[in-house]
Amino acid sequence: MTAAAPTVVWLRAAILLFVAQVTCEYGMVRVVSETGGPKGKDYCILYNPQWAHLPHDLGKASLLQLRDWTASMLCSPSDLPAKGFSNQIPLVMRGNCTFYEKVRLAQGSGARGLLIVSKETLVPPGGNKTQYEEIGIPVALLSHKDMVDIFKSFGRAVRAALHAPNEPLLDYNMVVIFIMAVGTVALGGYWAGSRDVRKYMKHKRDDGPEKQEDEAVDVTPVMTCVFVVMCCSMLVLLYYFYDHLVYVIIGIFCLASSTGLYSCLSPLVQRLPFGKCRVPDNNLPYFHKRPQVRMLLLALFCVAVSVVWGVFRNEDQWAWILQDALGIAFCLYMLKTIRLPTFKACTLLLLVLFVYDVFFVFITPFLTKSGNSIMVEVATGPTDSATHEKLPMVLKVPRLNTSPLALCDRPFSLLGFGDILVPGLLVAYCHRFDIQVQSSRIYFVACTIAYGIGLLVTFMALALMQRGQPALLYLVPCTLTTSGALALWRRELGMFWTGSGFAVNTSLL
Repeated sequence: MTAAAPTVVWLRAAILLFVAQVTCEYGMVRVVSETGGPKGKDYCILYNPQWAHLPHDLGKASLLQLRDWTASMLCSPSDLPAKGFSNQIPLVMRGNCTFYEKVRLAQGSGARGLLIVSKETLVPPGGNKTQYEEIGIPVALLSHKDMVDIFKSFGRAVRAALHAPNEPLLDYNMVVIFIMAVGTVALGGYWAGSRDVRKYMKHKRDDGPEKQEDEAVDVTPVMTCVFVVMCCSMLVLLYYFYDHLVYVIIGIFCLASSTGLYSCLSPLVQRLPFGKCRVPDNNLPYFHKRPQVRMLLLALFCVAVSVVWGVFRNEDQWAWILQDALGIAFCLYMLKTIRLPTFKACTLLLLVLFVYDVFFVFITPFLTKSGNSIMVEVATGPTDSATHEKLPMVLKVPRLNTSPLALCDRPFSLLGFGDILVPGLLVAYCHRFDIQVQSSRIYFVACTIAYGIGLLVTFMALALMQRGQPALLYLVPCTLTTSGALALWRRELGMFWTGSGFAVNTSLL
């Protein structure tokens, strides 16, 4: 598994820059059996607090009889039962009339709440100010799948309590994401910088031809422009043809991540004292090079891991671990393969992608009919997607706090690969420059710390604004400003800008 050609490498990299999150007003309905059957269970609901607020504490929520009235749309007085819904929470189907008409009839017949069952995507039940002031009972949407599960698990005699637990500003899984992201940037930057300098020194010692494996790709301004055009084109194509292209992206991820895993593990396997024998002479593709048995087994293992993830990718309990492991290996492989030769190239790439990220998150809502960001729609999967597949180009960790979001639309927190790779390329350049000027890795350490600070600022913005953030909006200024200011302070800005030459001293490798 050798490095791909520059065009293929950039095609793989072009799909990495999509991640955002969407915030909704979620709550929970706790359902228990009236006959003392199985233990109670929580289900996701989507509500509008402008109708009526839900208590945050389950202990303060009234446990009321849940009445199945889904045979009716509850759009006229004739749809009401003869004895009304006194002290009950009726379940009615969505459609045929407004949310206000349904909840007004339910409240007039004595209901203490209303659950509207929807077979479609859940949307907040809206109204106007006058309607909000008139209604004094909570109204929420429940998915049809959850309604079926309620009556299948608990029977028809059930009670329910509606509540909305307080959302933590940040989930503990952000710590896990932070460690994975900063660790990947630091390890990838260090590995890429050290590898490039070692290769240069070997070339200086050996004047003869040398075997070129895992050749790095130097980024030129033309490649940067082509890369950004590819990113924009792919994002727009995914927005309009998501259900058709998502499987292409999944296939590319399986191939690229297995290559990355092989690249990361091969140096370790080559240190093993066994399996050095080679396959016999043959004329088969790839095998005619007579690879070592241990490397062949490693390739089969990497492919198997990728295939297992591809088959079980929607298993939320454990598949995310494989996705994160494959994703980290892929990011390390890309950081080793793609090289920014100068700080000028770093600045150009990071600034262009900074504009790209901000445009597709904050500007495109003004250009789309739905008013949604193209980046948000693609990263989280369109609401009208028939496949319900998600793009795999993210690190994902399940929520660790008790939260309605863990039951509802966002059981995971996400960080896109682009938010690791783009600053990581600058970190790798800083490490190479450290070795060039023999600076005890001051640039590498400073840029890595700046990346960590930028990621913390991103998390803070997410907590304060309660909406998805383009991470490059914070990461690019932090890393570029820090590395540039450090070079200016050390009076090395000219050399840092052009990245000229390598030092002969290899003691810092």
